[in-house]
Amino acid sequence: MAKAMEDGMYAKATKPIGELFWLALTGGAYIALGFIFFVTTQQGVGPTSGLPIGVTKLIGGLVFSTGLMLVVMSGSDLFTGTTMSLMPTLSKRLSWGMMARHWAVSYIGNLVGALIVVAIIALAKTPLSNGGAWGLVVVNTTQGKLSLGFVQAIALGVMANLAVCLAVWMAFAGRSATDKMLGIAGPIAFFVATGFEHSVANMFMLPMGWVITHVFGAEFWGSDAVQAAGVTQADFSSVTISNIVLHNLLPVTIGNIIGGALFVGGYFWVAYRRKALAEERAAAQAAAAPAEKADGVDRTDGGSHSAR
Repeated sequence: MAKAMEDGMYAKATKPIGELFWLALTGGAYIALGFIFFVTTQQGVGPTSGLPIGVTKLIGGLVFSTGLMLVVMSGSDLFTGTTMSLMPTLSKRLSWGMMARHWAVSYIGNLVGALIVVAIIALAKTPLSNGGAWGLVVVNTTQGKLSLGFVQAIALGVMANLAVCLAVWMAFAGRSATDKMLGIAGPIAFFVATGFEHSVANMFMLPMGWVITHVFGAEFWGSDAVQAAGVTQADFSSVTISNIVLHNLLPVTIGNIIGGALFVGGYFWVAYRRKALAEERAAAQAAAAPAEKADGVDRTDGGSHSAR
């Protein structure tokens, strides 16, 4: 599995930039679709909904996993998963520069893909559905994400991408579409239901919250659900572009890199690939030694003496 994951990450990281970006667009867009599904299931959640909060969060986490299922099954490129391209880099198959290129193109492509979905959902006026209940879930979620402390957001990001990369690992282990989807569902439901932070998911949710707060105007703030909640636009003054970038996306991205690159990719590289590579090199050297002696030169000490 470690070798298969390393090979997969190497294959993605060495694609031409245009192809990488193209696949990253759908990576960001499909995770956005998962978050849309999540928001839809969370409308009306509260003390009067009749469901325990844990159950509603579990439902939200399970439906959100649809996003990663679409990413994996379509072969799209997701920044949080690409952090595991550290594996072929540690094996010296991929340069640090190529790894950084992969991460950068994937991140930018995911952001553009997520923002395209934000624009489509805004044009569709989905936030106004059910008397504004859909949009209310988004702005409340956005405000909650922007209230996190910097270190807290990093820690939540670590846990989110630990789960996401383990879900990708489980998908690699699956032999059928059903195997892969079941492998993905558990870890993703775990991270979403618990409230961990995923940078690519937030590339949709936070800009969507900003658009609802600053663009929709009286049509949203005067809707039935918003009026019943007793909130106004002034209550969401923290939803600004600078807060989105500095107070969430930046620390969450740092945490995602730690959780995916170090705690999954790097961890299992040390557990499995480091020893295997050492054994492969030793075997290659042993196989090469007789051939080197046969041509009349002993190269075992650097080739400085002729064989006698």
